[in-house]
Amino acid sequence: MTNTTSVTAREIDEAFLSLENVAKRTPLECDHYLSLKYDCNVYLKREDLQWVRSFKLRGAFNAINALSKEAQQLGITCASAGNHAQGVAFTAKEMDLKAVIFMPVTTPNQKISQVQFFGGDNVEIVLTGDTFDACLQEALAYTKAHDMNFIDPFNNVNTIAGQGTVAKEILEQSQSLDVEFDYLFSAIGGGGLISGVGTYFHEKSPKTNVIGVEPLGAASMHASIQKGEVVTLESLDKFVDGASVGRVGDITFNIAQKVIHDYIQVDEGAVCSTILDMYSKLAIVAEPAGALSVSALEQYKDQIKGKNVVCIISGGNNDINRMKEIEERSLLYEEMKHYFILNFPQRPGALRQFVNDVLGPKDDITKFEYLKKSSQNTGTVIIGIQLKDHNDLEQLLENVNAFDNRNIYINENKMLYSLLI
Repeated sequence: MTNTTSVTAREIDEAFLSLENVAKRTPLECDHYLSLKYDCNVYLKREDLQWVRSFKLRGAFNAINALSKEAQQLGITCASAGNHAQGVAFTAKEMDLKAVIFMPVTTPNQKISQVQFFGGDNVEIVLTGDTFDACLQEALAYTKAHDMNFIDPFNNVNTIAGQGTVAKEILEQSQSLDVEFDYLFSAIGGGGLISGVGTYFHEKSPKTNVIGVEPLGAASMHASIQKGEVVTLESLDKFVDGASVGRVGDITFNIAQKVIHDYIQVDEGAVCSTILDMYSKLAIVAEPAGALSVSALEQYKDQIKGKNVVCIISGGNNDINRMKEIEERSLLYEEMKHYFILNFPQRPGALRQFVNDVLGPKDDITKFEYLKKSSQNTGTVIIGIQLKDHNDLEQLLENVNAFDNRNIYINENKMLYSLLI
């Protein structure tokens, strides 16, 4: 009988058999660029190439397949920021089941349309709540009221076992490549993937260090580990939508304590830089959660030198409409883009003076908003400046202060940035 609070490698092996004709066996590739960059052997497990462009299909199918035929006919529900929803939708259509899928209102349109595509007429989508956790409460209430079956995205042993099949594939593929991994990096959202993968490596490859990676603004697993119990984050940065979970599962928390060797938190801006780097250098379109594992390599660069490393690219469902925001957050993180509120003299030649006295020869003005007021000697300006080299920041700040010592540096005020930029 399946234990409802833990998962074993044997159960993951069984899940692998159930997924044999459903999930794609995704590639495990040694990446030349990352290997040279970090002076080690970096392999990428390409779950972004899964049928639904994420690993979530594995857990969703295994959890639904584990239900009795009678339970399946009652219909299934789920709450998801997108990838789990696609896995449930794919499975519902594959098994001809009714599915009601709850998604946060903030879910990117690309993921919503993909859920509808994979589920077709078998799926009804309900958009509710600003966060995953608010969406989850609505889904659970609906499930109870309609006597359906809730397919948890992570806090379910059958879901976890399904996600763990990624590890089984990695180890099988590594044997054919004749490589043993010293480190494995995997994203953490609710903890389903890391729990399954960590469990399998703990039993089958205990020498491998399993490193869990979370976005800095949604590090709910790390917070729980530090507290010694599952905690709910008071605030949440939802940018890395596939891994922005305010509260991890009780089951995943208990498993993670036993199988994860270290936890890393990555700034959302660093994730954006990684997304752009992976696109330009590797031709991989990763979603924010999918880039987390690669983002973590920078923090571990000293430990991984000369080692064999595998990063799970957990998803590739990136909305193209978000690329402008991704580029912006990357530039802010890299200290290349800076915004100020300045008092500008209301006289001819003031802008020319600013350009000559403040900007360096390679600096560029990317934003300029100014409203002239005839009754005042100065006018308020919102200005954006992009540097060619982030090392020029100190000189820029010095020049701006010399031009207007009452200026406001917007980068340091998140609320003001959100309002004005």
